[in-house]
Amino acid sequence: MKISYNWLKQFIKIDWDAEKTGELLTDLGLEIEGIDTYQSVKGGLKGIVIGEVLTCIQHPNADRLKITTVNIGEDAPLQIVCGAPNVAAGQKVPVATIGTTLYTAEGEAWKIKKGKIRGEESHGMICAEDELGLGESHDGIMVLDPKVKIGALASELFKVENDQVFEIGLTPNRADAMSHYGVARDLKAGLLQKEISLELITPSVSSYHVDARALKIDVDVKDIEKAPRYCGVTISGLKVESSPTWLQNRLKSIGLSPINTVVDATNYVLHELGQPLHAFDADKIADRKIEVKTCKTGTKFTTLDGVVRELHEDDLMICDAEKPMCIAGIFGGIDSGVTDSTTRIFLESAYFNPVTVRKTAKRHGLNTDASFRFERGIDPNLTEYALKRAALLIMDIAGGEITSDIVDAYPKKIKDFEVRLSFDNAKKLIGEEIPKETIKSILSSLEIKVNNVTEAGLGLTVPAYRNDVQREADIIEEILRVYGYNNIATTTKLNASISNSSRFEDYKLQNIIGNQLASQGFFEIMANSLTSPKYITFSDDLNESHNIKMLNPLSNDLEVMRQSLLFSGLEAVAHNVNRKRDDLKLFEFGKTYHQYAEEREEHKHLSLFVTGNKTEERWNAISSPSDFFYLKGTIEGVLERLGLSRLRSKPNTSDVLSEGLSFSIGKKKIVDFGLVKKSILKHFGISQNVLFADFNWDNVLEMAQHNKIKFSAIAKYPEVRRDFALLLDHSVTFEDIDTIAKQTEKQLLKSVNLFDVYEGKKLPAGKKSYAVSFILQDDNKTLNDKQIDKIMSKLQSNFESKLGAELR
Repeated sequence: MKISYNWLKQFIKIDWDAEKTGELLTDLGLEIEGIDTYQSVKGGLKGIVIGEVLTCIQHPNADRLKITTVNIGEDAPLQIVCGAPNVAAGQKVPVATIGTTLYTAEGEAWKIKKGKIRGEESHGMICAEDELGLGESHDGIMVLDPKVKIGALASELFKVENDQVFEIGLTPNRADAMSHYGVARDLKAGLLQKEISLELITPSVSSYHVDARALKIDVDVKDIEKAPRYCGVTISGLKVESSPTWLQNRLKSIGLSPINTVVDATNYVLHELGQPLHAFDADKIADRKIEVKTCKTGTKFTTLDGVVRELHEDDLMICDAEKPMCIAGIFGGIDSGVTDSTTRIFLESAYFNPVTVRKTAKRHGLNTDASFRFERGIDPNLTEYALKRAALLIMDIAGGEITSDIVDAYPKKIKDFEVRLSFDNAKKLIGEEIPKETIKSILSSLEIKVNNVTEAGLGLTVPAYRNDVQREADIIEEILRVYGYNNIATTTKLNASISNSSRFEDYKLQNIIGNQLASQGFFEIMANSLTSPKYITFSDDLNESHNIKMLNPLSNDLEVMRQSLLFSGLEAVAHNVNRKRDDLKLFEFGKTYHQYAEEREEHKHLSLFVTGNKTEERWNAISSPSDFFYLKGTIEGVLERLGLSRLRSKPNTSDVLSEGLSFSIGKKKIVDFGLVKKSILKHFGISQNVLFADFNWDNVLEMAQHNKIKFSAIAKYPEVRRDFALLLDHSVTFEDIDTIAKQTEKQLLKSVNLFDVYEGKKLPAGKKSYAVSFILQDDNKTLNDKQIDKIMSKLQSNFESKLGAELR
């Protein structure tokens, strides 16, 4: 939000420099993000003075140039070569002296220098309108009033305005500060704490009166819930034209483009007082009747931007007897607005329900200065005052007269808030005892009325425009921000308590696994829990009826809570791949959200994404692509770190994976992983393979707590390895070999490993060769060859009898 310092000073006559004022506003919670300089004329006409042309003769070496002498109030006149066709002796003209910086229409700077033009010296420049930024004419130099004083500064003659503009990072709760008046009100409270008492000046409306009751517009508010207060008045005989310079400068300083007298006046009051207004061409209001109501769903309405919109049944509209004219509090219609030919207007000032305005604005994708304020809640008691202020301003700059009484439909007054403040609670929250008189002074400066005072606290009435101050904690926050956060002393003693917590706390296990994955080159991502509803269509495992929908979504792509971490992760992968980061290893701890018939559920997950090469390209290493077994090894490492073993694997049935596995412990599924389908990757614009793993973190946490860690001494005696090359049927799996081996020798056999698989032309049809290693170890003694040969003979015999295996 932009606030003009010159404009602010109309409300409070402060003589501080802008930086000092900005510091105080930041301390008050209105954070100043920057201070910009505004000049109504670029460069401020610095170096431009008023001169008188004394002589004007033909240039001897150029037909279109003249040699002039110009008196600018110094000891000697200047010789200036000028090419303007209208230059003549006796004229008062603006002169750019040596060293002056001028600007082109595109804003490019150039400096006036002493030089020779066709052999004749020139010590300055007589300027045209466009060269000074005062207009667009370049037909000739500017010829000024003969009464203008020689040597006067052009900046004073043309009333160039220099201003400093605050960029305030306004928090959404501070609806009361969305205007120059609101900021001035806070500034006054802050100055009082520095023992500087300044009056808060508000525009006077005492001269407001009805000139003639010649144009009455009837108002019928049919939905008082959506429009609690609605005011209006007619003005006739006005003239729509360009606004005066001072008003244009005010609007330009805060980034607004002037339009015409009526629109500029309503915009001025909007930013002055924080009350949005709207002007209708009175001659376009059918039957001279205004109806504030909703319309049928599907009703067509064309807004000022020329877009035809379909209305919703909950959209509040300002209508006449025949048609809608304006989306209430948001945007006007193209057929009822003020034009250059307008002579009579109906001026509207209202208080609309903030929730209604926000829903409608989001529904139609509109965000205007008016909706920005209505959505956050304006002052319902300012409505009539702002209407009078705007009406007087319009008559001052556009003429006309008030031709009706003010219509004020306000059937149910919006009440102020009653709050009780405890001094003890204030001390506890603030951490320091603030004197009671100081507290009362601060609250009074914020227009919070003190109704009663006791030893224990205060009974308060908070004005309706402070809709963010409805609790005791809010009152304490108001006291603290005005008193000054920096004025609260820092204690020298720090108290802390130690609590006992399980080593299986969620955050602890997340840190353990997060650190492990990071050490393996993974990067953690944090995706938005809001996602697009269209992702549901990519998987039959996801159900649209299980979506948790947002009532007021920020956009169509953020309408629902996610049911899977896959798609938000693929968005991150696509974002990186599009920026030439093809080798990725990502992980995310997050939740999925589901709407079931009886209740809503949240499920915790850990997701892994692997794509591209395992390692970066290096001169001393060959890069190899990440594959299924790399992901499988990573997953097993995670589970091993948590002490989870006895995993049971089976083919994955998820329809988002083209191939994959699932690991379970008992009946609890722990993780699904595999290769993401290319049809899904294509939607995200990803052409390379992506491996995905989805841990059910709730089950992981549960199973990890059942894990009992046992410690044993390192074996004193060596282990022995023996290998078999087994010729097997294609149908035999390594799991079959592993199971038979461990049943055959339960004590000394420590592990079984498959280290080579061969399927070639030299093998019989339907056969394959497995190279399997067996690790044997006795914890109490060294194994001898006789024991080893006996075990291996047993293994061979069982493999042959149960699997039909042959030794190669």
